[in-house]
Amino acid sequence: MVRLLTKWDRNRELEIIPSQAPGVRARFPWIPQRAYMESVQVIRRSDGRTWQAAAALEELLKVLPKGRLFSWLFKIPLMRPLVDKLYQWFARNRYRMGCGKHCAVRPANLDYEDG
Repeated sequence: MVRLLTKWDRNRELEIIPSQAPGVRARFPWIPQRAYMESVQVIRRSDGRTWQAAAALEELLKVLPKGRLFSWLFKIPLMRPLVDKLYQWFARNRYRMGCGKHCAVRPANLDYEDG
């Protein structure tokens, strides 16, 4: 997915950082560690506003070229809850589906508690 987003982001509006990259936790302390394992995190550079799961996908569609062609789908009633459910299923199964090198590095303790 990282490679695909990078290819689509022709205007270089996105900063794509793997959650395993050094310094991510210090840079975005308001995001619980567990959230990175559960879904993609989209953070607006200007104010730090954060979206995840279906809401993150909706925000990505607003930024990516031709994304607005599909963003209208989120205006359909019940679409966001449906996309959230599909995303949760994907997130639980991504390691089994050959997510790629960026998914191969997982924290030793997925039940990490912030604190």
